[in-house]
Amino acid sequence: MALTESPQRFTHAQLELLKMFSRDLPEEQWTELRRIIAQYFMQKATELADKVTEHWTEEDFNRLLHRHERTPYNPKNQ
Repeated sequence: MALTESPQRFTHAQLELLKMFSRDLPEEQWTELRRIIAQYFMQKATELADKVTEHWTEEDFNRLLHRHERTPYNPKNQ
C-alpha cells in the first residue's frame, strides 16, 4: 500500500503539541521552545547513557574508544 493510501494518524503527543501550539508565536519564542525541547531529549539520552555505563571501568571506555567495526569499502555496493 502506498503512503498516500494509508490514513494519517497522529500520536497522542503530536495532538497535544498541535493543541498547545495552535496560536502564532514570535520567532524568538519558537527558537526558545525548540531549544528547551532539545535540552529535554538531550538530558533523557544522557540519563540513559549514564545508566547503561554505570558500572563501566575506564578500561571499558577505552576499549570502546579504540574499536573499529566499520564495514570495509566495497566499490560494488554503489
